[in-house]
Amino acid sequence: MASDAALTATAPAPGTAAKAPADATMSPEALRRLQAMALAQRRRRRLQAWLPWLVIIGMFVIWEAGVRAFNVQQFVLPAPTAIAESMIKWWVPLLDNSWQTLMTTLIGFFLAVIFGLLLGVAIGSSSLLYHGLYPLLIGFNSVPKVAVVPILVIWFGIGTVPAVITAFMISFFPIVVNVATGIATVEPELRDVLRALGAKPSDIIRKVGLPRAMPYFFASLKIAITVAFVGSIIAETVAANKGIGHLMILASSRFDVPLVFAGLIVTAVMGVAMYVAAVAIENRTTGWAMRGQNDQQQVSVPGV
Repeated sequence: MASDAALTATAPAPGTAAKAPADATMSPEALRRLQAMALAQRRRRRLQAWLPWLVIIGMFVIWEAGVRAFNVQQFVLPAPTAIAESMIKWWVPLLDNSWQTLMTTLIGFFLAVIFGLLLGVAIGSSSLLYHGLYPLLIGFNSVPKVAVVPILVIWFGIGTVPAVITAFMISFFPIVVNVATGIATVEPELRDVLRALGAKPSDIIRKVGLPRAMPYFFASLKIAITVAFVGSIIAETVAANKGIGHLMILASSRFDVPLVFAGLIVTAVMGVAMYVAAVAIENRTTGWAMRGQNDQQQVSVPGV
């Protein structure tokens, strides 16, 4: 009985297996090992936080050094310093046109999210709709969107509407495909069990299919938000009187290549910002789906 009580007293509580034992039950060598593991994990987290910035800074440094070393002309490839000077000089037009591009992109993207989610649920829930609409969706996605912009100009005129529709069309397909895949891949055995328990098809979709499709949905959002900017820029270069694409066309017509690259960098920054926002929402809503991917054993060591 005494030995059982001792074992019970020293057994770790549920959920605390990853934590280090107290100093009294840990040898000095094991303590040093755990301290080294904790220090390595801390350094790894710091490196992960700084690595994107180090890569970006390194890219610009190599770019600047290469342009200066090979004496590349500015109208061929401007140096990052020349692009920065152009951004400072033309910051008002850049801000104004980037806001226009961001607005049209977000409108087209949110329309794609709404209709893509609804159609993806419908296609993933019905094999008839899946086989009936999938060839049409593939054909629709195969059409080059730059070839559709002149038709949109004929229908809606030059302005914001063609850019919104182009952003919608280019970001619609990934959302539909991923949501439909997430719902269609629910295990047949699980469906049979739920039907045997009296669940309706709508209950299976709402309580099992949609949660199952959420990781696929957010994966498609991270793709769709970046390609939506591509759609807006394409439309603005062809049929718009405002936006980053329109500004880049005007800059290239007078061989202001640094301003063209400034527009590209502004677009890239907006795309990265929207991607980060999508990742943050994904982590808050579907973090459970990736809990095993990035989980590292958290070591709690006294004195570290």
